[in-house]
Amino acid sequence: MKRKICVVTATRAEYGLLCNLMKRIQEDEEFELQIVATGMHLSPEFGLTFHQIEKDGFFINEKVEILISSDSPQGVVKSMGLANISFADVFERLKPDLIIILGDRFEMLSVAQTALIMQIPIAHIHGGECTFGAYDDAIRHSITKMATWHFTSCETHRKRVIQLGEHPSRVWNVGALGVDNIINLKLMNKEELFSELNLDTNKELFLITYHPETNGDISGIGVLLKVLERYKDKNLVFTKSNADNGGRFINQQIFKFVEKNKNAYLFDSLGQLRYLSAMKYAELVIGNSSSALIEAPYLHTPSVNIGNRQAGRERPNSVFDSKPEYEMLLQTIDKALHFKGPYEQIYGNGKASLKIMDILKSIENFYIVKEFYDK
Repeated sequence: MKRKICVVTATRAEYGLLCNLMKRIQEDEEFELQIVATGMHLSPEFGLTFHQIEKDGFFINEKVEILISSDSPQGVVKSMGLANISFADVFERLKPDLIIILGDRFEMLSVAQTALIMQIPIAHIHGGECTFGAYDDAIRHSITKMATWHFTSCETHRKRVIQLGEHPSRVWNVGALGVDNIINLKLMNKEELFSELNLDTNKELFLITYHPETNGDISGIGVLLKVLERYKDKNLVFTKSNADNGGRFINQQIFKFVEKNKNAYLFDSLGQLRYLSAMKYAELVIGNSSSALIEAPYLHTPSVNIGNRQAGRERPNSVFDSKPEYEMLLQTIDKALHFKGPYEQIYGNGKASLKIMDILKSIENFYIVKEFYDK
């Protein structure tokens, strides 16, 4: 009998990272792939990105509506409560042998809590990382303690998961899934990309993604937009902020900026192919997305990381940090634009999904009784 592996995804970015692994699970004779789409995937505000999952040839077993029309802390907590209630029923129907969770979003904390109580083992991807500027940091480490099997993106993160009391025999450094996409996807050429996004072919491209600092404030978006007003000679391509508390405010500010600046463009979701293609041809990646630290170096694109959201995460030499201060940000952008390499690539060799599959196939029983590793 095939073992059932359930992949839960709540965001466009998360699905883009999981896609290759999902295809491998779907094609394997030993496993049955189950997919649960939730969160922003089901929201018109964020582009109804569950359609992309279906377009890629996957069957979605369950769609779980949890987002409340509020990006306040209270709204996020209520969404989490709704997720706990909903996933209890979903997992009872699907009865998975293993649940795969990537990262650190609040939706995944609810998934992990539910799986823990229902005694469904969890495989956690991208544990052991630090992001001091967001409550994602605490969520990530909490999921680590609820998970049994751990797939980290570099050796530093592997050691940190072990430091949290997880036995080394259940923790593997496989590299980052995002690098797999760069290796395996046939990216668009520059002409195709600019045509599809309706960009000015006479201008270079800045790719911008700015999320809330959930452990801080969201005022940095104002400074960023003020700085970007100086770059009339660039295509300013924004992707929407996520559904964390403060995300809607950021998106509103970007929308107003785009309305006033003809060289600026806002997309609900670019999808993995267009996003990575835009990153490849961008002169610069700007904001506070993890993709600037993980994927951008593999495409030889420098990045400006703003504020504390990614503070603590391992970063290569092509990432330039700036506080959300006008003069400092201007200087940092200029410094990044003059970076010529070489580019450090610290997140693996693009074979993470293959390594994860080989390890999953080698595990005879996903469920074990964990003990705290204290050596």
